[in-house]
Amino acid sequence: MSISIKIRQAYSEIDEFLGLLSEKQRNEIPKKLRQFFKEEKDQEYFKNIDKDIPIKDQNLKEETLAIIALLNLQYWCKDEEKKRLRAIYTQNEKEYQDMLYEKYNPNDIFKRKEETVVENNIETKENMQMVEYKETILKRVLNGILKFLHIR
Repeated sequence: MSISIKIRQAYSEIDEFLGLLSEKQRNEIPKKLRQFFKEEKDQEYFKNIDKDIPIKDQNLKEETLAIIALLNLQYWCKDEEKKRLRAIYTQNEKEYQDMLYEKYNPNDIFKRKEETVVENNIETKENMQMVEYKETILKRVLNGILKFLHIR
């Protein structure tokens, strides 16, 4: 299984982030995991992380932020903080799943949809609907005869 370039770059950012932590915080993460980030990172990708700027303003990759959140939850948080963060993560996941369900609701797939089209600054709405095409009676009879005669 190969790791994508995006993930390797995120590992590079994580490795650099871990280098900025205190020895105590760094040692709370298992050595094998730290070694994994070091070995699997993109050796040609460098992100200058400034420890004076908040992490959210560093323009880090989404994957990096997710890994940092996981490391925080798993290794640095105490019990009360873990419960609070898990509740937040659970709520966020529920909202995300609800949004996906609303967007891709299996019950509404074949219902009529309106699509807004903007042409030359004029907004129009087009109705779209699934259309079922049925064979004509003549075509069905002809297909039945061909089936009976094993021609088709």
